[in-house]
Amino acid sequence: MAAFLLVEARYYDHLNDLLLSGARDALLSAGHECEVITVPGALEIPAAVALAAETGRYDGYVALGVVIRGETFHFEIVAGESARGVMALTMDGLAIGNGILTVENEQQALERADPARKNKGGEAAAAAMALLDLRERFGA
Repeated sequence: MAAFLLVEARYYDHLNDLLLSGARDALLSAGHECEVITVPGALEIPAAVALAAETGRYDGYVALGVVIRGETFHFEIVAGESARGVMALTMDGLAIGNGILTVENEQQALERADPARKNKGGEAAAAAMALLDLRERFGA
């Protein structure tokens, strides 16, 4: 049994509830423990994971959030930098599943977040578990 931290950017409550449901179900059904923390937005997710990793309390992480394109360049910055931050931490050896949705509209987000549809929260949890398995396999 491993301990996972779900780090969610709670900007769109109804969409995050779906992502969390999928991620929790995947982790719990695999026999793992999980805890949830909330940050203001997707840009804060990598920092929260980095801070949590310093504690040594968690074996893996799941990043969850929704970034919907707006009328400004802000979407590209948030989408790109949050993904870059998560990837940098993963390359440093952390087992992180990236479930930060970057979409054009709310309908796309609903399709991807809903556990009964594309279940991207569950997929992100599965990715974190797979990376943890690889880390253990390679003795990292």
